[in-house]
Amino acid sequence: MTPRGVWGGGQPPQAQGGSGGDRSPRGNADVCVIACAEAWRGDGAILASPMGTIPVLGARFARRTFAPDLLMTDGEAFLVDEAGDVEGWLPYRQVFTMVAAGRRHVMMGAAQIDRYGNQNISCIGDWARPKAQLLGVRGAPGNTVNHAVSYWVPRHSRRVFVERVDMVCGVGHDRGTPDLRVVVSNLAVLDFQTPDHVMRLRSVHPGVTVAEVLAETGFELAVPDDVAVSRVPSAAELDLIRRLDLDRARDKEVP
Repeated sequence: MTPRGVWGGGQPPQAQGGSGGDRSPRGNADVCVIACAEAWRGDGAILASPMGTIPVLGARFARRTFAPDLLMTDGEAFLVDEAGDVEGWLPYRQVFTMVAAGRRHVMMGAAQIDRYGNQNISCIGDWARPKAQLLGVRGAPGNTVNHAVSYWVPRHSRRVFVERVDMVCGVGHDRGTPDLRVVVSNLAVLDFQTPDHVMRLRSVHPGVTVAEVLAETGFELAVPDDVAVSRVPSAAELDLIRRLDLDRARDKEVP
């Protein structure tokens, strides 16, 4: 079921149905869309909550292809089937029930994130007298306590990937047992699949080297012997991404 007004459902395009144009990712934006989409693979019928242009495109792509059961709304919505017929109603109060029950996977942003996955979106500098005031804690603590969480960082740098966050909003592995899935940036895909749950480099995007990722990370990453290259979308997948984003808004998020 899909909230009315959100594009979802349907069958994935066949390989021969692609546009046949340039298959190379442009500025890695298309690779980032695919990497974000893969975060929801295997989740089943849950509430997907993407934050940011590329995470939204990733969730919509996932729903149109390998994850048709994803529900994409964080507010009141009519639930419709693939034919557009209303099948149900999701009141806003029910959203919080789904959150508390763990039936949600959110992809949030991060002004700062550390090796254990602690996330900061509140302030930069000392909390009592910060250099910059940001969004505030918002729902980050409850998200990391109640359900699966991934992160999207459009500009991978030492200012974001820091040794220690200035304020903990989203909880990391050194403070609890959160279900942290992946961190997708404009350079790489990272996860916490290590014995001590520190951040690991899973793959680098095409054209990016391991050394470049390490240089832009402010702490020591776990690096496997063989680092994969992030998956490049096929011609059919590129065609779908372009139809989901006719104005190429993704290129503004990842130049």
